[in-house]
Amino acid sequence: MELQERVAVPIFTEVDRDVFLNEVYPGRSPAVLRGVDLGPCVDRWTVEYLAMKGGQREVKIHVSSVPQMDFLHKNFIYRTLPFDEFVKKAAETKHSDFFLAEVGSDQLDLLRIVFLHWDKLLALGFQEESYYLRSLGEDVRKEPADLSRQFPDLAEDFHTPRYFEPDRFFSSVFRISSCGLQLWTHYDVMDNLLAQVTGRKRVALYRPQDALHLYLNGDKSEVLDIDAPDLKRFPEFIKAKRYDCVLEPGDLLFIPALWFHNTLALHFGVGVNVFWRHLPADAYDKKDPYGNKDPVAAARALQTLERALHALDELPAEYRDFYGRRMVQRIQNRTYCHNPESETTLPRSLSHKPGRVSKDL
Repeated sequence: MELQERVAVPIFTEVDRDVFLNEVYPGRSPAVLRGVDLGPCVDRWTVEYLAMKGGQREVKIHVSSVPQMDFLHKNFIYRTLPFDEFVKKAAETKHSDFFLAEVGSDQLDLLRIVFLHWDKLLALGFQEESYYLRSLGEDVRKEPADLSRQFPDLAEDFHTPRYFEPDRFFSSVFRISSCGLQLWTHYDVMDNLLAQVTGRKRVALYRPQDALHLYLNGDKSEVLDIDAPDLKRFPEFIKAKRYDCVLEPGDLLFIPALWFHNTLALHFGVGVNVFWRHLPADAYDKKDPYGNKDPVAAARALQTLERALHALDELPAEYRDFYGRRMVQRIQNRTYCHNPESETTLPRSLSHKPGRVSKDL
């Protein structure tokens, strides 16, 4: 396979609030922040401790027979069970019982997929189910996730880095993954910090400027297997520049808004995503508890574009082609960023600061 260009995400140490705001944040590029104090969670959050503190609170989890979860085509089912039971199950290397043995008629298509590819799954060593928890608000339709509200006892162990003003806070999402679980490539519209509390996690990221190469369906990429993509279906994918890092326990990853990211749990792992509003509050959809809807102005622009395209449908093909090209040119001239520094991994001001930036993964 033709090789995709890869870049290592830079690693920063000694990152206090001033360093983050003055040296990391202005670059608008991903950065691993190592050695930040996340609190006692890094040492305390064992399986036994999590089960004890989380108790029997019911949680809704994703269950899949394959480790690559695909939100677009829903190759997983949802199940609800007590948190303590879920944590123990997700941490297991071999299961004695399976949720997919309990599916109803509405999940028969998923079972057919499992049986169709069973030999391949066995050959790859994936004989177990994969589990994933993304915490939700109390009222999932109205309230964002907040670790301090859903899991207050565990929240006492986690120290949110004070890199942004408290009134900018949007959500803190508790995530737990089985070993080997890989989540689909997508973008978020808010800046966020991914805190890897336990376990190791590989993260691959792609620039917003490479959106045209990622075969988007909404906010998600159609390319599920980023390590061995089907280049006959997705020939442009090879043009996207990939940024790689591996998060160790205690690491933070700064993911700027609109950067695409794909995660792979190298171990059973626990993490917390902290999202904050870096645009004015009224720029975001107030009815979006997940924080992944496009900003209000962007959504309005996309709706206007759809109406314009429908208007072009009234013209013959050669006219649609001509005026479509004019529209593309005008959009490029009005909106594309042409600043070469926007494509660099690090701002120039960091190139002569020894001891704060490491190239090692």
